Amino acid sequence: MSPRPGGPKIRRREAGEMEGLRIVRVEIHPCRLPFTTPFLISRGAVGLPEEGAPHIYVKVVAEDGTEGWGEARPSHRWSYETEWSVVSAIRDHLAKAVIGLDAFEITEAHKVMDREVAPGVSRGQPIAKSALDMALHDLVCRKLGVDLRRLLGGRMEFEIPLAYMVSAEDATGAALAAGQAVERGYRCVKVKIGKGVKKDIEILKAVRGAVKDALVWADPNQAYTAAEAVELARKAEGLIDVLEQPLPANDLAGLAEVTAKSPIPIAVDESAFSPRDLVNVIRHGAANAFVAKVSKAGGLLPARRAIEIAMEANLLVLGSGLTESALGFMASAKLYSALGIKIPVDLNGPQFLGDEPFPEPVEVERGVAKIPESEGVGPSPDPEKLASLRTGEPIVVEG
Repeated sequence: MSPRPGGPKIRRREAGEMEGLRIVRVEIHPCRLPFTTPFLISRGAVGLPEEGAPHIYVKVVAEDGTEGWGEARPSHRWSYETEWSVVSAIRDHLAKAVIGLDAFEITEAHKVMDREVAPGVSRGQPIAKSALDMALHDLVCRKLGVDLRRLLGGRMEFEIPLAYMVSAEDATGAALAAGQAVERGYRCVKVKIGKGVKKDIEILKAVRGAVKDALVWADPNQAYTAAEAVELARKAEGLIDVLEQPLPANDLAGLAEVTAKSPIPIAVDESAFSPRDLVNVIRHGAANAFVAKVSKAGGLLPARRAIEIAMEANLLVLGSGLTESALGFMASAKLYSALGIKIPVDLNGPQFLGDEPFPEPVEVERGVAKIPESEGVGPSPDPEKLASLRTGEPIVVEG
């Protein structure tokens, strides 16, 4: 196969190299998964029972028939990527860029994807790229017959503690949800705020009273100015353990001011999509903590880089996600456990999703998720369940 004009160069195999991992086919399966309860952030709903939420599953196939699966979970209320921008980016650009590459060359895959969809101020279409990155890791693991944690060189932990998401309109509802979570064994609650300093403090006081000594992680999703965030942080001292992304993502100067004046650790999420973003945050002194997400980083490879940078800079690392189903959940859980993240992680797909295209849901007991050893990144979808949740026919891109 010769490369198309302007496309990636296809490296010839040398003697003794493993045959059969050249990528020949990419399938895109747009789905909509049902939500059991509303999930609200300061910008609006990221999932509702009457609407569900978009999940795009991607299958990458090698020339020997080995398959790998990845998942993208866009939310237009959280970032600029939408269901159809993810589909079109993969269909029209990213799939064509990786076809013909050796699946083992995941670093090279990121280079060609970044050439096809260029980075802007931050990473270009990271949620779309993360689905292909995840599928390539899955394909390689299945070819080698190993669990993702073995490929990453991490310890084989078989469970990971979870944070429980509290997304309520008022203090009464927040306290009820948080108290029930602690009774069910959760040691950390993440509270969505951003309703104004006065109302947020009412909510946080109620939550703290309900959870006693459990860890409380508050997230206003960019809702405040620097002055408001400093006021919130000072009034919330003793109520919360970490305050995530209080200011708009690009206000690093403001975040540095808040970090310097806050008695509570300040975490960045939307301010640090790529490893390079995180380096800029560190240079500005704009945070004490970093929220890792496989999807926002562009996949497992850049997410690992960002986590290791944060650890080297002595930032507190918090693991998170975007209500992914079992596949995305396991990709994140295996990465976080392999890198030794001990604080309960915000992987809340099992809390909100009513159905998904996998034979068995993630098993959660007393606030702890099981991570069984298995080949690959996570489970492969059941074909019939996948078809029942799809919003249209699969989209196929071949070399």
